[in-house]
Amino acid sequence: MAEIMICEPFELYNLLNQCSCVSRLAEINYLCLIDARETQDYIMSHIITAKNVKMDSEGTFLLPEAVEVDSMQHVVVYDSNTSCLQEEGRAVECAEALAKASLHPVHIVRGGFHRFSALYPFLRTEKILYTIMELENLKMYPVEIIAGLLYLGDQKQVRDSSILKHLKISTIISISQNDTLESGSIKGNQTILNIPVADSVVSDLYSSFERICSFIGSHINMGSHVLIVSRQGRSRCSAVTIAFLMHHLKYTLQEAWKYMLKCKPNMRPNTGFLQQLSDWELHTMGTKVTDISEPKF
Repeated sequence: MAEIMICEPFELYNLLNQCSCVSRLAEINYLCLIDARETQDYIMSHIITAKNVKMDSEGTFLLPEAVEVDSMQHVVVYDSNTSCLQEEGRAVECAEALAKASLHPVHIVRGGFHRFSALYPFLRTEKILYTIMELENLKMYPVEIIAGLLYLGDQKQVRDSSILKHLKISTIISISQNDTLESGSIKGNQTILNIPVADSVVSDLYSSFERICSFIGSHINMGSHVLIVSRQGRSRCSAVTIAFLMHHLKYTLQEAWKYMLKCKPNMRPNTGFLQQLSDWELHTMGTKVTDISEPKF
């Protein structure tokens, strides 16, 4: 039987917004998202791509049809408002049924639909069935690094005014060699910091770490929502975000790297930036704790 765990709403938000070339929600074995509420509540509104589960005559949850739970990389369930595993409720009962079939931990969303939909109302829907093409073309939002404060995305996302509005983005850090952002180039009144650095192993990001970390820190301390972007949102902005986690949360490079992989599994600072992050660890920790020659880097 798989382990049952609580997950935070932003963790589900990040699962829903992973992409390679297209949304990962189009992969048949990526995410099994289950709405354990009453069917009438599900029909009125639910989290995007969630499936409703039925009960038999004895009140036992039935596994969703046409979903091979044992092949799913992620299994997540929510009800109206369950917040801990000790609560008796539909989410816990459903998770127990799913755990018998799943090979991976089953996660219950803390606060359920009420909390998730309050935080991310733009990810609610009445739509039940999707074609593969519709799933591939779902709008992808920047991933959330620090809940309600810090986000990481790409150049396409930063130019989407609805994304900036939905996430209440007021501060943008753009790390790009050629595509600098001007105040008039995006719709809104965002504060913009441009860092002109190419995604090359010989590029120097290290000399900007102190400035960027101070800039991010000052804005999130005021409650501003900060978005860090680079062209593809994988190398430069990931390196900067890792540097900030090391500076702001006093993470080692290894701890920050592991945390970032949970938020964005396809993040990949180039080898030059990795070496600079190792140097940054020496600067922030006073010693090099992390061995970047290990295969996970």
